[in-house]
Amino acid sequence: MGKINSTKSAIYCLSLIAMIVSYNQASVIDVKTEGAKGDGVTNDTPAIMNAWKKACAGAPPSSLLLPPGTYMAFPPFVLSGPCKGPIEIKATGATIKAPPELEKFQTTDTWIRINYIDRLTMTGGTFDGQGHGSWRNANCKNCQKPVNLGLGFVKNSLFKDVTSLNSKYFHIHMQGCDNTKLEHLTLDAPADSVNTDGIHIGPTNGLNITNSIIKTGDDCISFGDGSTNIRVEKVTCGPGHGISVGSLGKNPNEKPVERIWIKNCTIVGTDNGVRIKTWPGSYPGKVNDVHFEDIVMDKVANPIIIDQNYCAGRVCQKNVPSQVKITNVSFRNIKGTSKTQVALKLNCSAGSPCDNVELADINLTYSGGQVTATSRCANVKPKLVGQIIPPACPFNAPKPYNSLM
Repeated sequence: MGKINSTKSAIYCLSLIAMIVSYNQASVIDVKTEGAKGDGVTNDTPAIMNAWKKACAGAPPSSLLLPPGTYMAFPPFVLSGPCKGPIEIKATGATIKAPPELEKFQTTDTWIRINYIDRLTMTGGTFDGQGHGSWRNANCKNCQKPVNLGLGFVKNSLFKDVTSLNSKYFHIHMQGCDNTKLEHLTLDAPADSVNTDGIHIGPTNGLNITNSIIKTGDDCISFGDGSTNIRVEKVTCGPGHGISVGSLGKNPNEKPVERIWIKNCTIVGTDNGVRIKTWPGSYPGKVNDVHFEDIVMDKVANPIIIDQNYCAGRVCQKNVPSQVKITNVSFRNIKGTSKTQVALKLNCSAGSPCDNVELADINLTYSGGQVTATSRCANVKPKLVGQIIPPACPFNAPKPYNSLM
C-alpha cells in the first residue's frame, strides 16, 4: 500500500513539474526575431504576421511583442485565430504606420484586421493611418478607404492604452466583439477629416468603453444595428459629430439597438451632442432602453437630438415617416452650452411616434448671444423631471414629419 501511495505521489509531482515547466515556456514572440526592422521604411507586415502565427499556436498564455520602434505595415495585415489560449499583443512604445497611398488598398477595406480570437489583451501601440491624402479625395478609381483597426469576433478581450491616428476611414470598426473592454484609448483625426468615425459598433453583445479621448471628423462613437448591452463612461468627445445611435433603418432586417448607457462624458465643440438618428422612408427597426446621463456640453451644436428624418449623402423620402420605433429613452443631468439656439430637438416619426422619452435635470444655455435657448419637438410627449432649461416641448400635438427640418 505504501508503494502505491509513493508511486501516486511521484506521478503527481512529475505532473506538477511538467505544468510549471509548460507555463514557464509560454510563448513570447518578438517580431524582430522574425525579421521586422522597425525602421519606418521596410514593410514589416510579413514579419509581424509570422510572429503572430507562432504566438497564436504557442503554449498559452502567449504573447506577441513589438518593441519600441516605427514599423511600416502594408496591407493585407491580418491577425487571425483561433489561438490555443489567452494571448497578448504588447506594443507599448511601438508606432505602426500605414502607407499613405490609397493605391495600396485596392483589395481590402481594412488596414489591420484582427479576427476570431478569444481572450486577447492588446496593450499599447500607436496606429497611424496617414490618412491626409485620402481625406482630400485622392485620385484612385479602384481603392477603398480602409478602417484603421477592424475587430471581428474578438471576444472576452481587452484593448488598453491604444492610440489610432489619422485613419483614412473609421478608426475602429467592431462586429461580434462580445464581452470586450476598451480602456484608455486615444483616437485622433482633424475636424475636417472625412468619415473618420472613432468607434463604429456593429452587432455586439456586451462592450465597455471607458476613460478615452476621441477627436474625429465624424461620430466619436456610433452604434449600428445589433448593438446591445453597451456602456460608455468617462469619454471626452470632440471635435466630431458627437455620440450617435444610428443611423438606422437604411437596410432591411436590421437588428434592434437595446440597453445602451452613455454616462459621465464630456462633449466639446461637436456638430451634435447625444443623438439618435433614423432614415425617413426606412425599413422597420427598433431602438429601446437607451440612456444618456451626466453629460457636459461645451459649445456643442444640437446638444440633445432625436432625428427621425436623417438624410445624408443620398436622395431621401423625406415625406415618408421612419419605421424605426424608439422607446424607453432618457436624457438626464445634461448641462452646458449650445452653439445652436435650438438646444433640444426631438423630431420623432409621425408614423411611429417615440414612446416613454424622459428629460430630467437639463440645463443648456445658448452661447451665441443674448437670446435664450429653445426646444422643438414633434410626435413625442416626454416625461419631464426636475428643472428643464430650455423649457421642453411646449406644444406636444403631432406635427408634419419634416416640420422641424
